[in-house]
Amino acid sequence: EKVRIITEDPRMIRLLDMAREIAPTDCNTLITGESGTGKELMARYIHLHSRRTAGPLLAVNCGAFTEELLANELFGHEQGAFTGATVLKKGLIEIASEGTLFLDEISEMSPSMQVKLLRVIQSREFHRIGGTRNVTVDVRFIAATNRDLKEVIESGEFRHDLFYRLNVVTLHHPPLSERKGDIPLLAYHFLKKYSALMGKETTEISEEVINFLRDYDFPGNVRELENIIERGVALSRGST
Repeated sequence: EKVRIITEDPRMIRLLDMAREIAPTDCNTLITGESGTGKELMARYIHLHSRRTAGPLLAVNCGAFTEELLANELFGHEQGAFTGATVLKKGLIEIASEGTLFLDEISEMSPSMQVKLLRVIQSREFHRIGGTRNVTVDVRFIAATNRDLKEVIESGEFRHDLFYRLNVVTLHHPPLSERKGDIPLLAYHFLKKYSALMGKETTEISEEVINFLRDYDFPGNVRELENIIERGVALSRGST
């Protein structure tokens, strides 16, 4: 599996150079940037340029679960740990051993979960929910956030010691509004992708549409551009 990050932007090219440089080092990495800029794609890019490519890359959105459900997702549970726990369940940290775990929206993790994650990063071991036996793991952590973690730390919502453990290297994704030159490249990339998926013969984007896209601020970043092109292809009869 290959990851293509479409860009001719100097900042993004430097970012990719740095990602390839740190990929083999196994250091924990923090990816920052607005929603929709492609932080998970960058995590996949790092994983595939690392020495862990034979291992899994797993992802979890820390903002999508309650604290209890996130604990179960990350750490798993022993059989009988709670009502309904009829079988042993391995968590993502255990399954990702010898691979990479991508923690999206890390700033949304509760303080008590932050403590548990910090212990895993420091000791490389943990207990499943309801268990007493140490489970040893070898995981690389890549975390991402669209918030300024230093501000979140100052507000008391995020532990500074966990920040420093995750923030060995920071990669900051510029918003699409700051890499306007990439908009036509990305638009044609998504046009080719969705034309093939939908069985369409749409091959051109009018100059008027390209100019509109260049002038638009894209609050949803690359994800929004992809959605616009996908809808355009779906509604097209030949050219967008």
